[in-house]
Amino acid sequence: MRVAFYTLGCKLNQCESEALASSFGSQGFFLVSPMERADVYVVNTCTVTSKSEQKARRMIRKFSRENPESLIVVTGCYAQMEPEVFRALGPQVLVVSGDQKDRLLKLPLYLNESGCASAVTLDEVRRALDMATGAETNRFSFDAPQFSSHSRAFLKIQDGCNNRCSYCRVTLARGDSVSLDLGEVLHRAIRLENAGFDEIILTGINLSLYRSEERNLSGLVQELLSATSRSRFRLSSLEPDYLIPDNVEVFTDPRVCPHFHLPVQSGDNDILRRMARHYSSNHVREAFGFLRSVKNDPFIAMDIIVGFPGETDAAFRSTRDLIKELRPAALHVFPFSARPGTAAAGFPEHIPERITGERTAELRSISESLHYSYLRRWAEREEKVLVELPPSREHDGRGITSNYLHIGIPLEAGKDIQMGRCYSALLRLKNSGLEAVGLSELSPSFRLSRNKNIQPKH
Repeated sequence: MRVAFYTLGCKLNQCESEALASSFGSQGFFLVSPMERADVYVVNTCTVTSKSEQKARRMIRKFSRENPESLIVVTGCYAQMEPEVFRALGPQVLVVSGDQKDRLLKLPLYLNESGCASAVTLDEVRRALDMATGAETNRFSFDAPQFSSHSRAFLKIQDGCNNRCSYCRVTLARGDSVSLDLGEVLHRAIRLENAGFDEIILTGINLSLYRSEERNLSGLVQELLSATSRSRFRLSSLEPDYLIPDNVEVFTDPRVCPHFHLPVQSGDNDILRRMARHYSSNHVREAFGFLRSVKNDPFIAMDIIVGFPGETDAAFRSTRDLIKELRPAALHVFPFSARPGTAAAGFPEHIPERITGERTAELRSISESLHYSYLRRWAEREEKVLVELPPSREHDGRGITSNYLHIGIPLEAGKDIQMGRCYSALLRLKNSGLEAVGLSELSPSFRLSRNKNIQPKH
C-alpha cells in the first residue's frame, strides 16, 4: 500500500509527520510523495493563519478529486479546532483530532494484523483506530528512529503553551505546556547521534517553557552537550524574554548552532501589550545583544505580524525602525489573520487590507536586503556544511551551515557526497545565494568540536 504525507505548519508538525511516516515504513508500507498517487494520504494541518487552513482544504480537495478511491486522513491543529470542516469535504475523509494524533502511530500495525494493509477502507481504518483508543494519549510518543524526508533529526521535547497571546489559536489546539522527561530526552538524543545524525533539532510549541527535574531549556542543552559528543543542536524558536545572560551562557558551546528564531511579532510596545506578549521592545534589543555576545554574527530571524488591530502608522514605524536598528538576518512577515476563538478576533480598529499589504511588502523588501547583506558577510569563509540533498546529473545539491545558510552544492563537488554528512567547504556568492566550493569530509571525531568546560549539573 502507498502512503503519502502532506504537512503544514511548524517544525513540530514536521517532527510528528516523520514519526508517523517511520511507523508506516516499519510495517512495510510504501512511502511516496504527496504529488504521487497514494492509497492513503495523511494531511497534518496547521491553524496559525487562515492561509494555512485554506491550503489544507485545497490540498484535500485535490487529493479527493484526483484519487477518488483513496482514503484521506486529516489530523493536526486545524482538525482539532474545526473537524466538521473536513468531514464536509468528501466521503473518503477521516478526521483524527490533534489530541488523538498519536493513535495514528498504531494504525499501520493494526492494519497489518487485520489483514487490511493491501486494500484499506474507511471502515477498516476506523476499526483500527478504535483498537488504539485504550492507551492513554501520549504527546511524546512521536519518536522517529529515522527520517524519510529530512537529513537532520527532529527531537520533540515540549508541547503546548501557557501563554495566552490574544492572536494565537495554537494554545487552544495544543493545550498547556508539557515537557518530555529529561532522562528520556537524553536517551533519544544519544540514540539519534549513534544512528549517525550530525544535527538534532529540538522542537516544541514554546521551547522556552521546557521544565524537567529543575532544568529549564538551557539546563537541558547543557546536559545534552555532556551526554553526546558529536551532534550539533539547533533550537527551533525562543521567546525574547527568555534570552537573559543566565540562559544564553550555554549557547557559547560550538555545538549549539548560531541560529536563533525569535517570535517578536511587533516592535511597538502598545501593540505588544494588545497582543498579550510578555516583553517590550527593549527586551528584544537586549536579547539580540546577548545572542551576539555568545555567538559570532549569529543568524537571528524574527517573526513579525503586520496589520494587527490598532497598528497605527506610528506603531508600524516603531516596528520598522527596530528591525533596521537590530538588522536580523531574515524576517518572517505575516499579515494579521483574525483567528476564531481568540481575543484579537473581536478587537476593533481593523487595518484596511490595502494598508496591511503595503506594510507587508515593505518589510519583506527590507528582509531581502538584510538577508543578502548577511550572506555577503559569510562569503569567502570556510564553513561546515551539512548535506541535505547530494548533487546529481538532474539537479544541484543543497546543504545547510550551522548558522542556517542554505548552500548550493554543484555536481562538480563530487559523486561521493552523502546526505546527512558534514563537510568543510569554502562559501562563494552565486547569483543571490551561496555555493559550496571544494567540499572535504570531516572525520567523525572532528566534525563538530566540543566544549569540555561545560559539565552537567548534579
